Amino acid sequence: MPSNCSRLGRVETHFKKGIVMKARMDFRKASPPGAKAMADLHAFVHKCGLEQTLLELVKLRASQINGCAHCIDMHTKELRADGESEQRLYLLDAWRESPFYSERERAALAWTEALTLVTEGHVPDEVYDAAHAQFSEEELVNLTLAIVAINGANRLNIAFRTVPGSYRPRARHAGE
Repeated sequence: MPSNCSRLGRVETHFKKGIVMKARMDFRKASPPGAKAMADLHAFVHKCGLEQTLLELVKLRASQINGCAHCIDMHTKELRADGESEQRLYLLDAWRESPFYSERERAALAWTEALTLVTEGHVPDEVYDAAHAQFSEEELVNLTLAIVAINGANRLNIAFRTVPGSYRPRARHAGE
């Protein structure tokens, strides 16, 4: 039996035994100034002028790559609350083979993958060129900050095992 099947079998067995996920700690309570710094970066990203759907797709894609269950839960809920189709949510990890994403979204997703997986070859020129063709310099910097923010959030949530499931989408305001 391949090692990933064995690992999945153990996870299933643990689930059947009623093991409940438990956070290691609440990093927000452990370091309020650190949590505020992260929240300030996320607040900037939210108001940076990039389309919210694009930002949420980028956050979800990075979270998929990093395996952050809390953030995957959060960003799928945000996208659904914004009216995103199930089809686009289900196919996000196969966006290259799916016709449901715009050229701008494709450039952002490729940029997200290159930055999230930076140790696998840095950021290739062709990925930069495609992103720069779709985004102004300011937008590209802001998109990069969004990717930095979600990768940071993924690492915090994974490290301290933030339990997924309790997140509720933000209240919508007129003009948002």
